[in-house]
Amino acid sequence: MTIDISGLNAAELKKLAAKIEKRTVEVEKETLQTALKEMRAIADKLGVTFEDVIALHSGKGKKTATKAAPKYANPDDPSQTWTGRGRKPAWLKAALEAGKSIDDLMI
Repeated sequence: MTIDISGLNAAELKKLAAKIEKRTVEVEKETLQTALKEMRAIADKLGVTFEDVIALHSGKGKKTATKAAPKYANPDDPSQTWTGRGRKPAWLKAALEAGKSIDDLMI
């Protein structure tokens, strides 16, 4: 299918682009709905629920992540702690730059 857009002005092109975007979103939703119906039909045919299949695939139902215990504390404000994971907090960087050892900040 070929559409000749060479004769359209800027306003007409923008209007066409908006219609294309709207239709693209509609087609994507329709495709997702069709895929969902087909997947549910397959799950029903196999005698399982689609939700159980998704839970198995996504890892739901397995152990839950536990929050790591803090390992370091700010000596000036003990409420500020760090687990040793992720980015170093500003107070830790400042303490290290001031000459303290990371071991000095252990809880």
